[in-house]
Amino acid sequence: MDPRISIITLGVADLDRARAFYTGLGLPVSETPGEGIVFFRMQGTVLALYPHDKLAEDLGPDFDAAPRGASGRGFSGVTLAHNTRSKDEVDSLIARAEALGGKVEKPAQDTFWGGYSGYISDPDGHLWEFAWAEFWQFNDDGSLILP
Repeated sequence: MDPRISIITLGVADLDRARAFYTGLGLPVSETPGEGIVFFRMQGTVLALYPHDKLAEDLGPDFDAAPRGASGRGFSGVTLAHNTRSKDEVDSLIARAEALGGKVEKPAQDTFWGGYSGYISDPDGHLWEFAWAEFWQFNDDGSLILP
């Protein structure tokens, strides 16, 4: 198996609202090959938005279509991260996400590991970390360089 993730799919309650949130953050929408799903071109990966109930249906009858927890806010154990080139970009993205209907879950702050980060949840509760560290380096395409 080649070491890569091709598509990350987020189950969403309202496809139009989710599309507006992510396009508002500046993600480039790709041509949608069919109705009912939205794709965003990322550096080396595709982010997809798909109705939560349809995603559960695709998984099979053993998967409940209800969001985690009675409030829909249970922690799934998954976060997505966007690494930035500056502290200011972290603050800017958190402010933009909040203006688009996201919720600031943890304001940006200096971290124990020497960086600066904060968390937001999108309108469907998916957690995103926006993070910066002086020691991170990026390829020309914007992808993070790992040692």
